Amino acid sequence: MHSLPRPPLVLTAMMAMTVMTGLALSACAPSNSSNPAGSTGSADGETESMRVLASFYPLQFVAERVGGENVEVGSVTPPGAEPHNLELSPAKVAELADASVVIYASGFQAAVDEAVEQTAPEHGIDVAEAAGLSSTDGSTAKDGEAADPHFWLDPERLTEVTKAVAERFSEADPQNADAYQDNADQLTEELSALDEEFSIGLATCKRRTIVVSHEAYGYLADRYDLEQTGVSGIDPEAEPAPARVAKIRRVIQGQDITTIFTESLVNPKVAETLAADLGVRTALLDPLESHAEASGDYLDIMRNNLGALQEALSCE
Repeated sequence: MHSLPRPPLVLTAMMAMTVMTGLALSACAPSNSSNPAGSTGSADGETESMRVLASFYPLQFVAERVGGENVEVGSVTPPGAEPHNLELSPAKVAELADASVVIYASGFQAAVDEAVEQTAPEHGIDVAEAAGLSSTDGSTAKDGEAADPHFWLDPERLTEVTKAVAERFSEADPQNADAYQDNADQLTEELSALDEEFSIGLATCKRRTIVVSHEAYGYLADRYDLEQTGVSGIDPEAEPAPARVAKIRRVIQGQDITTIFTESLVNPKVAETLAADLGVRTALLDPLESHAEASGDYLDIMRNNLGALQEALSCE
């Protein structure tokens, strides 16, 4: 057999130089390990969005607004689901473990607290401290004492949570820190405007007491000088005791209450029966614990709540 002819020396040298150049370029290319926590490099070299998982809707809203185009946000609580007694599937717990950032409020959803403890996400944000949770009587909650978790119904408290989320996002993804801060500043301005609308809109009302399905409105009432009386306490699923129902009757009859507020996620039967018995009407007041896409976002729903309160309280 004849052997193949050897390539010319010039061609051989050129081939060697090409190989060595390729090796040098690959050695200089950045690896995914140099990406900030929560950001991953894609095959084409672009940076993927930080993956954020919020435990329920108001925190999802804040995460989406603060994160903007740099984050991909999901919610542990499905749309339209009641978050208080949420149960998590193994698949949902695995999502918590895989998320870059997890945002939750300790003490509100026991299943989420347990899952966070088990999975220990690298960047967990417990907003309970930033929200300044207090007990149902308005005093600061102490260790072992049940705190009212519904801080988001006070725009000022949600503003503090917004600041905390922006700070943690910046720590997890420092290359986009300026964008997170700008987004947080914009949302803070909108929450401040909402707070002013509530303050002005509820300043001159003939009545100051609201009767509600469950006592989710303590922070809102405290912020705007109102008083709430609930058919149920903090837990919306708890059956009201006869003494509580008797108290509601006295409040409605003694203060000329015209409205009992119901919720979309809570069975309105008790409230409707009581309203029919006392000759008052029912109206929807949304505690924003969950979210349906057709109802608008947090700001829209809060403004709907303001209108409902103004009508029920005969505000001028």
